[in-house]
Amino acid sequence: MASSPLQASPTTIRGMIVFFPTYASRTPHGWTARLAGMVARPLPERSRRRVLAVAVLRRLLDLGEAEMASEIFRRRAEMFLFRRVAGHRIRIMLGDRIVDVGYTDKAGHFETRVDFDDEFSAAWTVADGAVGRRLEYAGVADPDSDEGDGVPTGTGCVHLIEDSGTSVISDIDDTVKFSNVADKRELLRNTLLREFIPVEGMPETYRRWREAGVDFHYVSSSPWQLSDPLCRFLGQAGLPAGSMHLKLFRLKDSTPLGRLPSRKRGKRRTIDRIIDDFPGRRFVLVGDSGERDPEIYASIAQRRPEQISGILIREVPSKSSRAKVRERLAKLTRRLPPDCLTVFQSPDELSDLQMRGG
Repeated sequence: MASSPLQASPTTIRGMIVFFPTYASRTPHGWTARLAGMVARPLPERSRRRVLAVAVLRRLLDLGEAEMASEIFRRRAEMFLFRRVAGHRIRIMLGDRIVDVGYTDKAGHFETRVDFDDEFSAAWTVADGAVGRRLEYAGVADPDSDEGDGVPTGTGCVHLIEDSGTSVISDIDDTVKFSNVADKRELLRNTLLREFIPVEGMPETYRRWREAGVDFHYVSSSPWQLSDPLCRFLGQAGLPAGSMHLKLFRLKDSTPLGRLPSRKRGKRRTIDRIIDDFPGRRFVLVGDSGERDPEIYASIAQRRPEQISGILIREVPSKSSRAKVRERLAKLTRRLPPDCLTVFQSPDELSDLQMRGG
């Protein structure tokens, strides 16, 4: 019998462990790092959930046989056809020590905090681009599990961020990666069928900021299943690496992939936590006008004026008229300090970031 275009392949059948790119912040005695991730296995080939998900994707995107069989679609769609693995033991090799994280929760997630001193940092961190340092680590197989438990160990990294300086908190979709969030069908096609494309000029702008000592945090409504391809996209596009904070997404949350954009409350909460971890740093918030970035960022700037140096919003096409979008942004601008919110179309307009964050 012929196999399904999305039949689980031998390279994916064992499942996956994904370590989320995170950061470490300063403490009086060194550093504290948050390590987190998820564990999942592919849905069985003939399971009802898998068959239903594939059918819905095919209908939503109006896919032909050739598109269903394309390498990009197979690889991307497969990332969503997983079930979470609860109760999986996580052990991590961090430098010369093994950290026993414990077990994944009922949603397949895990999280822990790890402290280390400057001596450990000097011995085990590596260069993170032209400036900065990062700590790389790897999962360790659970000695108590059966040999065929089906979950590879995985690798991850922690970006070390000093307690003073400037950080960019950046959206991804339609800010640095072309996604067309305003058109849900095109968003899905850009997510599942096409190679990721950087927004013209943004990689060069972000690299210039990185070379000036700016650190990056990517906070996006993209689901965690896309963390690996998004990290590869950042590297291939020449965008600076940084911590990544994506949406928790399960097939049962909605029609498969039908609600990729996250609720603004979750995004605001994530940004607040990052800012809380670095009370001595200044932040520039970068997003686009297509969803709720301007409102979220304005709310944060009003509550944290001492830490927000500026808000930079890329104007993108939307279902609303250009006049309505500009009126909406003008209202937000009037609520903020002078020159706090800048609307741009070309990244060439953003060359003064260093002065904003100085």
